[in-house]
Amino acid sequence: MSDRLRWGILGTGNIARQFAAGIKASATRSELAAVGSRAAETAKGFADTNGVASSYATYQQLLDDTNVQAIYNSLPNNLHHEWTIKALRAGKHVLCEKPFALTRTQAQEMFEAAKKQKLVLIEAFMYRSHPLTHAVIDAVRAGEIGQVKLIRTSFCYKTSRVDGNVRFDRTLGGGSLMDIGCYCVNFSRLFAGEEPDKIAASAHMHERGVDDCVTATLHFPHGIVASFTAGMTVHADNTASICGDEGYIEVPVPWKPPVQKAAYTVARSTPPKMDLAAGQKPPPPRETRHVDAGKELYALEADDFASAVLDGRPPALSEADTLGNMAVLDEIRRQIGLMF
Repeated sequence: MSDRLRWGILGTGNIARQFAAGIKASATRSELAAVGSRAAETAKGFADTNGVASSYATYQQLLDDTNVQAIYNSLPNNLHHEWTIKALRAGKHVLCEKPFALTRTQAQEMFEAAKKQKLVLIEAFMYRSHPLTHAVIDAVRAGEIGQVKLIRTSFCYKTSRVDGNVRFDRTLGGGSLMDIGCYCVNFSRLFAGEEPDKIAASAHMHERGVDDCVTATLHFPHGIVASFTAGMTVHADNTASICGDEGYIEVPVPWKPPVQKAAYTVARSTPPKMDLAAGQKPPPPRETRHVDAGKELYALEADDFASAVLDGRPPALSEADTLGNMAVLDEIRRQIGLMF
């Protein structure tokens, strides 16, 4: 078996361009073989720009290419279910962009199709492949901040381009929760280590019928509380914090960490004077650490997937992880009145 996985990309949008650029720049287990779009001109332009050998004017033609081993599904949210299953039935492994599907039920059907075909299917949360995320996990598990009590995240941006933007189209599975809030939910569940038992959410609804700002709190069975804000028409710091009873960790760029010097800080609040013994000095308040990835973010993600396919390595995200995330998204959407 080849030591490099041959990728076909479904779609030619912004996220597809980032994925292709990442593979081209620094992937070691992956190579670009083909791209499929809805128009021959668009597909060829993408292929020429990104050094892709083959381009196709339809999605199905891409799936029919026997040289392609794996599909990266970057299509709009409402097409994840249909074209992931079609790709699996065509014998391709699939890395499907977040959010994995419109509903947990759709997600379950996609995994059932993968099992039937004995193929690898993984949700694409690229930040999970970055060593920064792994370093923060290790620090928490090592007890550096004691027992985790609180998780806080935000992921927001302000865009003025609404017309033609899939994120503002309800029929395409749009909204800030599905676009970026899903990251915050995933991060919260990752560091809580379990599924929430209570969820409370509220949102501001855009005139196009999707949430353009959403906030929610998640309570977990062992007492951890998480809160997040996601928005497409609002500015925020876009950071993550994991707070424990002995300290806290700040991650200034959790969602798209850089290749070099990705940072996180282990910090401690100044304790009340009454808690310090005579002559005792408080611990160092802040220690910032840096992590080098060695590859572009999307190359890390693609190579992780390639290792799962070629080497049988455990996936960066398990089926249970994805289904758990989808269940939370379903409940939040129910509460804010955004049903698909």
